[in-house]
Amino acid sequence: MRTIVLLILAFSWALQSEGTEKDDPSPIIFIYDASGSMWGQLQGKSKMEIAVEVLSSSVNALPDAQKIGLVAYGHRNKSDCKDVEFLVDVSEGTKSAISSSLRSIKPLGMTPLAYSAALVIDKLRTSKMKATIILVTDGIESCDGDICQVVADAKKEGIDFRMHIIGFGLKANETEQLRCAAGAGEGQYYDAADAGGLGAVLNEATSETVDKPKGNVSVYAVKNGVPIDALVTAYDQVAKREPISVRTYRDTAFFYLPPSKYNLEAKPLEGSDVNMITVSGVQSFDEKIIHQDLGFDGGKVRLTTTNNGANWDCMIKVIDQAGKVAASFRTYDKPKEAEVNPGTYKVTIQALRIEGLSTYSEIDSVEISAAGVTPLAYEFDSGTAFIDAKVNGTSVDAVVTVTDSKSGKNVAGGRTYDRGKEFLLNPGIYSVKIVPLGEFKDRSPQTITVEVKKGEAISKTLNF
Repeated sequence: MRTIVLLILAFSWALQSEGTEKDDPSPIIFIYDASGSMWGQLQGKSKMEIAVEVLSSSVNALPDAQKIGLVAYGHRNKSDCKDVEFLVDVSEGTKSAISSSLRSIKPLGMTPLAYSAALVIDKLRTSKMKATIILVTDGIESCDGDICQVVADAKKEGIDFRMHIIGFGLKANETEQLRCAAGAGEGQYYDAADAGGLGAVLNEATSETVDKPKGNVSVYAVKNGVPIDALVTAYDQVAKREPISVRTYRDTAFFYLPPSKYNLEAKPLEGSDVNMITVSGVQSFDEKIIHQDLGFDGGKVRLTTTNNGANWDCMIKVIDQAGKVAASFRTYDKPKEAEVNPGTYKVTIQALRIEGLSTYSEIDSVEISAAGVTPLAYEFDSGTAFIDAKVNGTSVDAVVTVTDSKSGKNVAGGRTYDRGKEFLLNPGIYSVKIVPLGEFKDRSPQTITVEVKKGEAISKTLNF
């Protein structure tokens, strides 16, 4: 049997009785799951201990004037699906009373999720209150109830509430009904894996109350088809309001943006290889909901580098607009792909083994789209020059220096080692200087001019 901690946090009284101010906050009603699985362990503590600590902390952080109440179920009878008790009434509830009651509860029985929610909603029905309902559960319904149907029916009836649901250590295949209920209750489903996560989502859930306008913008963040947790901040480009943020918790998140045009900045909260993305010009309206998908999917750049038409080995760097190298790789004589975050990049290409003044190139303003492949190709040209030094018909060791004739820049060099030296050069005219070594080092150097043509080989032998 799983345990469910139900928290119903309502932050605004919509009291309709005479003499009550319209701005008074709604009461907070906690529905606490005290079923047997709360004895389960997480990080060396029982889930009961974690829930009591986190809920007590959340209660203590509320404004002093906030009205609060407490409901518990599963704490008196082991097999009773109707074991639900209203422990602290909102008309007289205090922070200390809530904390004291939480610590006195001992987990025991079933998890009547739907029945407990139905009883609390019935209180809203008879009292004409509006409330925010936050359900924190470490398991699923154990009494054959359908909380999604309960919530949907109540909404159709016109009962004014908002329901958020927190899955406390739930598996992905256990959340469908809870997500359904949160959606029907015009709220948000959250995941919490531990005490820190539970506290964080409670803080957010308690801030998204029924008194706030209904969400008119929804956002959903994914990377490679998998939803991720992201913080989305909206910046008003017209009225310049203070930024408004929402966290996705690996699900669709709703927030209210007053009608205007916004830029959205989405920062992933998981996956350090993912950078922030920006979506510009998102228009919000009061009369309809706008949805924005936020794709953190990597885009690929595919490099094909050739020399005289044949695949060639090159070093590649993909550099973002801030000057940071997003990817660096070697082609190894074949087309090669690299995945980076979507954006605009500069791609640098350095040919290997070729020497000359045209062995490096840059391609600016390369747009790489999410989940797409951007093909790039670059062609280098070269020819070969074979240089040999001989004495009396026999090759000797010599130093060879190759200089571009027009610029005077030294582009290559090496030794012949008694067998000659071949240079792979960009097409052009070069000045080649040969200086004998060893026993022939007293021979005078010689300088010749050679022209290297694309795809052609030239051979020069100098006799000393």
